Amino acid sequence: MTSLRSLAEWRPRTPFFYGWLILGMSALGTYAASGSAQLVLGGIQNFIFEDMGWERSTIAYAVTAGTWTSGFLTPFIGRMADKYGPRGLMPSAALIGGVAFLVLGGVQSVWQFYAAYIVARAIPNPILVGVVPRTAAVNFFRRRRNLALGISAMARPFGGAINIQVFSLIANAYSWRTAYRVHGLIALAIVLPLLLVMRRRPSDIGLEPDGDEPQPDRSRASGRSRTSRPVLAQEFSWTSGEAALTSAFWLVVIAESLVTLTSGTINFQIVPYLRDSGASVAVAAAGLSLSSLLGSLGNPLWGHLSDRFSPRRMVLGLLSLTVFAVALFLVIPNSNLAFAAIVFYGTVAGGLNILGNMMIAQYFGRASFGAITGLVGPFQTGALGLGPTLGALIFAYTGGYTWLFAYGVVAYIGALICMMAARPPKLPRRAIAEGFVDG
Repeated sequence: MTSLRSLAEWRPRTPFFYGWLILGMSALGTYAASGSAQLVLGGIQNFIFEDMGWERSTIAYAVTAGTWTSGFLTPFIGRMADKYGPRGLMPSAALIGGVAFLVLGGVQSVWQFYAAYIVARAIPNPILVGVVPRTAAVNFFRRRRNLALGISAMARPFGGAINIQVFSLIANAYSWRTAYRVHGLIALAIVLPLLLVMRRRPSDIGLEPDGDEPQPDRSRASGRSRTSRPVLAQEFSWTSGEAALTSAFWLVVIAESLVTLTSGTINFQIVPYLRDSGASVAVAAAGLSLSSLLGSLGNPLWGHLSDRFSPRRMVLGLLSLTVFAVALFLVIPNSNLAFAAIVFYGTVAGGLNILGNMMIAQYFGRASFGAITGLVGPFQTGALGLGPTLGALIFAYTGGYTWLFAYGVVAYIGALICMMAARPPKLPRRAIAEGFVDG
């Protein structure tokens, strides 16, 4: 019994703050889950429907079903993330995802593909990609919270960009089935490392957020401790119910949903769009992969700048650039410049999905971050699931991509207006009783 307890309490000793290891291990979990990401499936869908003889809408409907199921589970997982942390959740999700990927490699019919994909998407996505790793980042960091969230957000598109190339190479050399089997083994291989490394909060292992030294003698009046280190003002943490009563929360939800819907609509059609423009499968996949890669690499930068300025300012700037980027498609449709336009779009739009979470963390605190972002989950993943189907339907009914990109311009403008209106909310009455002053 003692040996089991010692094993359960063991953790790696690091010469740096343990929170960075949490982010690194979370990134591996995110990479494992990205095998079912829309980005990856969108990049390799030609291999699947050409092999199986399916319509492109068949795969799009599977993405929609899997993503919507993920959204249904997100509120529950968000509360579990606050209560239990990532240590039990993430290894379990990696195990389930690994088995599902192995099953995907052997499917012979549409219903088998749907069943395996929905499981691979619905469970690993919120636990390995969304609310759980982001909650861990918020818990382990405060002064550098937005940088940590930016790094956490970088893992999803970065891992997806790598997987597009890995899956494509394996599919070209062998088959798309082999690609899924290899990825399933990778997911299973990280189950034990996740179990050993992940923790709920820094206080569980005797640490403070950001690796700071404990500072019991804090003074709100001076904002200084006995050391020369600046002390952050005490942060008020909203409950999920209190946050849901503010207009700022719902404006962020609407904006995030529009951004997610539109990125899903456009990204899932990028490879077919480039293919219809005359590009090869390899070049088309490279365009999607490069745009995702550059977008992901920008996330830590946006996080760093948000720590210095504000997430709201950053999201307003990036949304404005994204409107311009999508408008370029209306000017240069089906041309040699399409590849460059896609890379530019992915670079500027890549940071939008995490900046909303940064605003939520800044506005509502960390104690209920998992539950609050869990409330966002059904709307965000619902929009994400609808995106591929919406894009396929627009293409089917219009026979081209002009209306698809016109919709994108309008939707991003709508998100920009919502974010402009989403100002910091006033603290609830409970804050007065707890000694907080509404600034």
